[in-house]
Parts: sequence; structure tokens; C-alpha cells
Amino acid sequence: MSRRSSERWGRAASAAEPVSVDVLVPTCNRPAELAVTLAGLAAQSNPGFRVVVSDQSAGLPDWQHPAAAAIARVLQAQGRPVLLLRHVPRRGLAEHRQFLLDQSDADKCMFLDDDVWLEPGALDRLSEALDELQCGFVGMAPQGLSYLDDRRPEETGVFEPWDGPVVPEVIRQDTPGFKRWPLHSAANLSHLSADLGLQPDEWMPYRVAWLGGCTLYRREALNEAGGFRFWPRLPPEHAGEDVLAQWQVMEKFGGAGILPSGAVHLESPTTVTDRRVEAYKVLGDGERDITAETIGRETDWK
Repeated sequence: MSRRSSERWGRAASAAEPVSVDVLVPTCNRPAELAVTLAGLAAQSNPGFRVVVSDQSAGLPDWQHPAAAAIARVLQAQGRPVLLLRHVPRRGLAEHRQFLLDQSDADKCMFLDDDVWLEPGALDRLSEALDELQCGFVGMAPQGLSYLDDRRPEETGVFEPWDGPVVPEVIRQDTPGFKRWPLHSAANLSHLSADLGLQPDEWMPYRVAWLGGCTLYRREALNEAGGFRFWPRLPPEHAGEDVLAQWQVMEKFGGAGILPSGAVHLESPTTVTDRRVEAYKVLGDGERDITAETIGRETDWK
């Protein structure tokens, strides 16, 4: 186990455990949610990881909130390196993610949203899946557990396991693969995992349209596919940047979702309220600069 347990917290730190994953957490005006997200990371045993939190809050950084600060200290006592950064002014979600990616030097990097809790063992399962599948990314779509009694067979019917190796594929709004997007709504993956009879320590890869909230990349693959370096072509207020980045990775290396999903969405209100510009819609088919004039003219983005 790479995590230092409590009987060792008061001892002088020994040699640092190897870090194979950088967990990258962008946050903005969500101190309570960030504390819960960090608490989920503190429950992970393997592999060795570092946490990088980048804050763009209007006031004090989220990581200065007492609860978030306390869990950051827990992680450090466990032997997890923690880097707490302030990144302003805000230039948009894509730029913020690229900034975080630029801080990473581990073989794998995981983008974890600041409103997602991970069950114990989730990071180890994801890392094992990425090693075995050798694709560009794997991920766990966060589940809304308030929907556990809300079964949606009309949305889970698009579920398609990967049978054989994960291979590159092209996803666009007009391709059949795009129709998989409702699969990650509500608690659909929790229902699928139960129906499939998955056992502890068992996992299954499946095809995705994209996967937000909790995605583990081979860092080299994400960088080679372009990362989030398209950010200058977008206005500061945009969404869908993770979709576009994943489509670029999928075209070169493939990507997969993992069942069961041990990621839980905290179901807090979104902080991304202006969605007139979805990056995957306006840049998904090639180079293009988005201006205030075109935002007002292209009503199909709404």
C-alpha cells in the first residue's frame, strides 16, 4: 500500500513513494465540495499519486477553507505530495485544464472535477484498466445516487462493452457513437453494474461518446493528441472542452469507460452556467476562431 497509515503520521518522513499518477483538480468557488473530493482521494491506497489543485475562486482559494485544508494535510501525512496553486485571471475551462496538464510529469494524469467523490479502490481499478487496455484514457462517469430508484432502460440500451482491444474511433455529433451520451445520466451505470452481476475486483470496459468528471489519461497520449491547447480559439465562457480533448485522444489511441463506476457526483449546482459555446460543437470539425459576433449569430449552439 503506497499510503502511509496513521501510526506513521508523526514519524519523520522517509523516502517518498513513487508517483505514477498526477491527480489534477480544477476548482472555483466550491470549498465544501473540494473538501469531499479530497477526502475521496485520501481513501485511495494505490497506486502512488500526487494531487495538484488549481483554484480560480473569486475570493480566497477553496483550499484555504478549513475542511479542505484539513484533508490536504491528511493527504500530505499519508505521503501524498500536494501542490496547491492559484491560477488567475480566468481564461476559460480549457485554458485552466491546459495549465494543470502543464504541471504534470507523471506517466498518467487524472482530471478529477471538484464535485466528485471516489470510493476506495477506484484509482487502483482505473490504473489497472489503463495498463491492461493500453488505450488513451479510461474513466468512471460520476453517478448521481439520488437517482438509484430511477431506472432508465431507454438510456442504458446503448451500452456496448468493448469485446477485444480498445481501438481508435471517430466520434462526432453525426456519428452513431455520439448516441451513447445518455448512458452517463442519473445512476445508469450503477443499474448496469448490478444487472451485469459484476463482482468485487471485477471491471468491464465499454464504449463511450465521452466521459466527464473522472478521467485517467496516459499523459503522453493526451499531449500528443493536442491536450487542451485549442483554448485560445475559444472565448472565456465556454463548455465541452473535455469532450473535444477526448475525441482527439480517441481518434489516435481509443478510450473506454469502466464499470463499475466508483465515482459519485455530489449533485451541487453547476458553476458553468453559460453554455452558448460548446467547444466540441464549434471546434470539433477543425480549426476555427470563435468571436463575440459569431456567438450571437449561431443560435444552434444553445
